[in-house]
Amino acid sequence: MFSMQTFCPRTGSHGNIGKANVAIATFSGTIPAKAPAWAAKIGRVRNYLLNDFGGGPRPWKLAWVINFQKLGTLPILAGSIAWYHNKSVAAWIYLAMHGASCLVWLVKDLAFPDPNFQKRITIGAGIASFVSVLGWYWVFGWLLISGVAHPTYPVPAYPWFCLCISICILGNVVMIASDAQKYFTLRLKRALITDGMYRFIRHPNYLGEMMVYGSFALMVWHWLPFVVLAWVWGGMFALNITLKEASLSRYPKFAQYKKHSWWLLPPLI
Repeated sequence: MFSMQTFCPRTGSHGNIGKANVAIATFSGTIPAKAPAWAAKIGRVRNYLLNDFGGGPRPWKLAWVINFQKLGTLPILAGSIAWYHNKSVAAWIYLAMHGASCLVWLVKDLAFPDPNFQKRITIGAGIASFVSVLGWYWVFGWLLISGVAHPTYPVPAYPWFCLCISICILGNVVMIASDAQKYFTLRLKRALITDGMYRFIRHPNYLGEMMVYGSFALMVWHWLPFVVLAWVWGGMFALNITLKEASLSRYPKFAQYKKHSWWLLPPLI
């Protein structure tokens, strides 16, 4: 998905770095002053495309565009199974994984919605969001269910299914727990996140989402989903994380926190 939040921390006056309260302000479209030149330029283009593209009225919230895609996933996948008469184990497992993950997102949006997604966007921006990212996720399931993809997994099918399901479940837990911590802590205090889900990983919400969609790509086992994810993760997530880190770098405690944490996966990234 998008995960376009940015940090706007305020250092507290009490407690050590491991016990600091945590909060994240929503993405405002402002490019941090300390952002690398390349990230600042790309960030401005990205902000325009996903918020203001084409100009004109702003009848939609970004959340509506995202939730439209989420709501449509389950019937589209189920309809594809019926249309292609594909009742294989892989097709049903994929339906459960992707469909349930979208339902999880919708529950999250009802329980603790991200204010970033409540802003109004232009019609062009909504279309651009769908064409550039959201719509491609429907292609994943179509590849598998239609038979375009003929996956030959590296290991026997059932252990592979077990791996994909496990990654999907764990990814949803990491994403939801991170977003819940962010949301409910923000209601109490704005501060640098260094505990809970953010103790060792600075961007666990991105990690969780990457695990979820990575599990879909592993299930389909076709080159196209990996290309799409490379674009989303490399072209959007990496940019967002870079801008977030640039914003946090203004605060003295962040340097200490950074020494004991990782972008996504300790000790690799």
